[in-house]
Amino acid sequence: MTAHRRLLFAAVLSCLPLGAVTADAPGPVHAGTDQVSVLDCARLLDPVAGKMLGETTLVVENGHIREMHAGTVDIEPYRKAATAAGKPFQYVRMIDATCMPGLIDSHVHLTMQFGRNSYSDKFRLNPADYAIRSTVYAKRTLLAGFTTVRNLGDEHNESIALRNAVNAGIVPGPHIFSAGQFIGTTGGHADPTNGFRWDLQGDPGPKDGIINSPEDAWKAVRQHYKDGADLIKIMPSGGVLDESSSSENPQMTLEEIKAVVAAAHDYGFTVAAHAHGAEAIRRAVLGGVDSIEHGTFMDAQDMKLMKERGTWYVPTIIAGQFVMGKAKEGWYPPQVARKAEEVGPVIMATAGKAYKAGVKIAFGTDAGVYPHGENAKEFEYMVQAGMPPMFVLQAATTHAAELLHKQDQFGRVAVGRGADVIAVPGNPLDDITVMQHVSFVMKDGVVYKENGKPTL
Repeated sequence: MTAHRRLLFAAVLSCLPLGAVTADAPGPVHAGTDQVSVLDCARLLDPVAGKMLGETTLVVENGHIREMHAGTVDIEPYRKAATAAGKPFQYVRMIDATCMPGLIDSHVHLTMQFGRNSYSDKFRLNPADYAIRSTVYAKRTLLAGFTTVRNLGDEHNESIALRNAVNAGIVPGPHIFSAGQFIGTTGGHADPTNGFRWDLQGDPGPKDGIINSPEDAWKAVRQHYKDGADLIKIMPSGGVLDESSSSENPQMTLEEIKAVVAAAHDYGFTVAAHAHGAEAIRRAVLGGVDSIEHGTFMDAQDMKLMKERGTWYVPTIIAGQFVMGKAKEGWYPPQVARKAEEVGPVIMATAGKAYKAGVKIAFGTDAGVYPHGENAKEFEYMVQAGMPPMFVLQAATTHAAELLHKQDQFGRVAVGRGADVIAVPGNPLDDITVMQHVSFVMKDGVVYKENGKPTL
C-alpha cells in the first residue's frame, strides 16, 4: 500500500462512527442487560408526584422496568421464568433504603479535573491524555449515582469520543449529552489560548469555537453539528478560573448570542450559557438561551426575565464553595484567587433568591472544577440555600430531564422506562446528606454498584 493510500485509509477509518470498525474493538464492559432483576425497595421516590412511596418492588428485564408493585412479591415465579428463558436472575433486597430514578447532573466537565498544575498542564498534556482520564471520571460519576449528565464544554471534543465509547459499551459511564467545544469570543472565557505568550496564541476561529460576529456564530454551530455535539455551550461572560481580571464582564454581544441560538435551534440544539454577571445574564436570556449556568451575580431584573421566559437556572453552588476554599489554600494565581474568594458566598445566596423568585432550577455542579464523584454534595448546599429536600431531588430528576428535553426517557421510575435506578441508605427527605452515600446503581438494567461496592 502506498503512503498516499495508507493516509487515505486512515482518514476514512477516522471518519467512521465509533463501533463501525469492530474487528478489534473490545466487547461491552458489563454484559447483563438481558438479566431479570427484582429490586425490593424500602421506599421509592416519585419526583413527578412529589411523594415518597412506601415499600415498592421493581421487576427489570432487557434493560427496562417491566413491572412495579406496591409492597413485596413472591420472587420464585420470576426466578423460574428467567431460568426457563435461559436468563440470569438477581434479587436485590434493600432494607431501609430509598430507591429513586438515576440522578442527572446538568453541568459537568468529564474531560478535566482542575488542580494546582492545571495552568501548566495545557502545555504538557495532549488531547489523548484528557480523553483517557475522562474514562476514569465517567466511572466515578456513574458510581456516585449520576446515570445521565450534560457535559458542558471541552477544548478538543474529547467528550464526544467519550460519549461514543460509553454508548458502544467500551467504557462504563453515564448517559452523556455533550456540547463538544465551548463557544465564546477572542480573549474570552472560552478562548483556549488565554494566558499564552503572544507569539504562541495563534488566531483561534469558529472551527475552534471562537467567534467575533454573527456570521462566525453560525459557522461555529454548524461545525458542532458536523463534529457530533448534542447541544451548544456559550460563554457570554468572564469566568472565575481563567486568568482574566473579571468574571462579570459581558463577552458576547446580543447579536452574537441571537445568532448562536438561531443556528442551534435550526439544528435541534439547546443552548446553555455560562454567565456570572448581571448584564451577561440579561443578554443571554434576551438572546433566547435555554439555561443560565452559575448566574452568580444575577439580579432581580434577571430573575424576573428568566421566570417570564421560562429560562432554566443551574446554580453549581458546589463549584463556588470549592474554589473559594482552594483560593485560601493558594491554589490559584492572585487575580484568579480574588475572583474565587468572591463567588462562593454570593452564588449560594443567589440560588436561594432565585428559588424564592420562582425561577426554574435544575441540578448541576460544574464537576471537574471540584473532584468528580463528589457531585451529590450539591444537594446539601441547595438545602442550605433554602430549597426543600423534595425540590432539590426533583431538580436532579424531573427538572433536569425537562431541561434536556428528555423527560420521556429520564427522571422517573415507571413501567416501560429504561431501568436507571439508584438507592441511598435511609430517607433523603429526613437527611439530604445520605445522597452522598449511594449504595446501589443500575443503568439500563445493569448493576454497577451494590451494597455500596462497585461490581466492575
